[in-house]
Amino acid sequence: MMETLQVLRGSLLLLLVAGVCTEGYKPVIIVHGLFDGPKQFQTLSQYIRKVHPGTEVTTIDIYDDKASVAPLWVQVEDFREELISIMQKADDGVHVLCFSQGGVICRGLLSTIPNHNVHTFIALSSPLAGQYGATEYLKRIFPKYLKKTVYRACYNPVGQLISICDYWKDPHHIPLYLKHNNFLPLLDGEKPHKHMEAWRKNFLRIKKLVLVGGPDDGIITPWQSSLFGFYDSNENVVEMRNQEFYKKDNFGLKTLDDRGDMSVCVRAGVKHTNWHSNYTVFSSCIEKWLT
Repeated sequence: MMETLQVLRGSLLLLLVAGVCTEGYKPVIIVHGLFDGPKQFQTLSQYIRKVHPGTEVTTIDIYDDKASVAPLWVQVEDFREELISIMQKADDGVHVLCFSQGGVICRGLLSTIPNHNVHTFIALSSPLAGQYGATEYLKRIFPKYLKKTVYRACYNPVGQLISICDYWKDPHHIPLYLKHNNFLPLLDGEKPHKHMEAWRKNFLRIKKLVLVGGPDDGIITPWQSSLFGFYDSNENVVEMRNQEFYKKDNFGLKTLDDRGDMSVCVRAGVKHTNWHSNYTVFSSCIEKWLT
């Protein structure tokens, strides 16, 4: 009888410990990138659930595949509804893991949602500081344009209805970029607007910013854009801490850095479409931030 009671107590204790561990994991919300959707993130979702059993992982299933070329402010509006519906059920907050174009969308979300409860923002190989590269993605959208002439297609009202144009940053035509682009320059605070302080306050609600990228990505150009670096007018890369938006702390990036709430993870040898399925990337750059 005593042995039976001891076994029951032991089993109950294990169940209680398991319950505490499971409840300790915040929900993870994945925002996909250009020309992909939830199916591309099944492996990553499995990684998360394996190391953190019981974690609620949701890849938001809107603007998938070809629909991902929709203008980013339109996408932000609809992603906002999905994100808020999950956040409202998570008293302890959530983590967002945003891939490629999804990272830029998440910047829009975190800047414009007051009182959000996002704990960690992981930007996985995202063109956070802009994009300027002749890649296969560009050719699918603008097959007749060269990299140096894409600005003609993007920097006008019609071009701004195409997602990639909302973060296409031609370093040789910055005045046109600032004049006609109504997405990324607003988030960066390079175009002053009445919501700047509110957006900065919203963005700074996150507790951790994790930047992941690498030199062999092949799509994000320059690859340092995934770390908030970008080209100058001579196409030399200016790293994050020398960017004007960082030095002026336009949207809170320097504050996050000064708080010690920024982590940078650079991994070589990873192609763009492999970031979310590479277990080494997951275990060394992502896993520890999803508790």
